[in-house]
Amino acid sequence: MGTDWSLQAVAPPRDAAAIVQRALDLVVAQMSQWEPHSDLSRFNRAPAGAWQAVPPELLQVVEAALAIADASGGAFDPGLGRLTEAWGFGSAGPVAARPDPSIAAPRGGIAFDRQAGKLRREEGASLDLSGIAKGYGVDLAAERLRDAGVRHFLIEVGGELRGEGIRPDGHPWWVDVEPPPGWNGLPWRIALHDLSVATSGDYRRGLEIEGRRYSHSFDPRTGLPIRNGITSATVIHRSCMMADGWATALTVAGPAAALDMADAHGLAACLIADEREYVSRAWRAMLD
Repeated sequence: MGTDWSLQAVAPPRDAAAIVQRALDLVVAQMSQWEPHSDLSRFNRAPAGAWQAVPPELLQVVEAALAIADASGGAFDPGLGRLTEAWGFGSAGPVAARPDPSIAAPRGGIAFDRQAGKLRREEGASLDLSGIAKGYGVDLAAERLRDAGVRHFLIEVGGELRGEGIRPDGHPWWVDVEPPPGWNGLPWRIALHDLSVATSGDYRRGLEIEGRRYSHSFDPRTGLPIRNGITSATVIHRSCMMADGWATALTVAGPAAALDMADAHGLAACLIADEREYVSRAWRAMLD
């Protein structure tokens, strides 16, 4: 995933680190667009229009991604892999020139059949789960730890976190939300008691082409990197996968639309845009 992970746990088994690593290795083996032999890469190389059998974990993440795509009005789309590759954010690496604007993923270009355990892509669509798979990796590692009898822990993968149970001192797992560069406000401190938190921001990754910096977050509806004023979006959710995916969608939507979207779906979200802070109703309710 191009990042690191950490675990704090109460009375963990000796193989706790191995449990986490195996879970994350599974996610990479199935969902990495940088690993040529991953299930995702093989799916993208298969002929368009044909149903392809995939592992249940990959199917689960695609199903969640498509649900967020539908609920967000297309602000999130797992089928824009061809677009991110063309802009230099995929396995081929950076590009020297801005790509042809005609390169865009077809809306709804990825379909799934839960019962058959299969996926299908349309011509021009290519699966990219970089906006949600890391959160799923957190969830999978957490579930594997719980299966091993670990009840109290905080796990973090590349800035996405999930806290289960409490610390030995009886307090919840407290974490601070990373503020974007230049933000003068105080960071939020969140108690992760059986909760997850994920932050998406255009300051984390970017690409410079011909002297201009472009965000790594794309609006699937325009086929272009976002320029909507949002510098970060943080979502608190029971599922780190859903927090990760929704943080990506809200970043793309823009401040006003993102806040409306968060309120409509009961999401606890905090947005920083144009040097202002916006919080959803569910976020405010957590302050009580």
